Amino acid sequence: MSKPNLLISECLCGVCCRYDGVHNKIDCLEELKSLYNLIPVCPEVLGGLLTPRPPAERIGNRVQTRNGIDVTEQFKRGAELALAIAIDKNCLCALLKAKSPSCGYGEIYDGTFTRTLVNGVGVTSEFLLQHNIQIYTEKNVQDLIKHNSDD
Repeated sequence: MSKPNLLISECLCGVCCRYDGVHNKIDCLEELKSLYNLIPVCPEVLGGLLTPRPPAERIGNRVQTRNGIDVTEQFKRGAELALAIAIDKNCLCALLKAKSPSCGYGEIYDGTFTRTLVNGVGVTSEFLLQHNIQIYTEKNVQDLIKHNSDD
């Protein structure tokens, strides 16, 4: 039986594409590779933002950098492209970076740049959820592993 495709944040795969130019490689990457075909994306880079780049946070329906530059359109463009990839590759779920203004799910930073978390989702997560793509983060990756191991 073929493995299902999993959309995954590139930074979780070890790609240095975070805003600060580093990665967030997860320890269970090899285990995930044994269960899924990984489809890595960085919505912020897909949307045209460079690495490194100023930190950004979601404020309502907008995304702004710490110095007040509105990057909402780049975040939306990246989300649209990530969604198109997920649909094209028939990804039923995604493993995304927690707390990110693009990929966060459940909690994101509140827009004050004080590391304060609020309930919410990132722009890409919002687009994926609107198309019934289930979201996991590195915080609950074991649930994702168990989900596929049980099938």
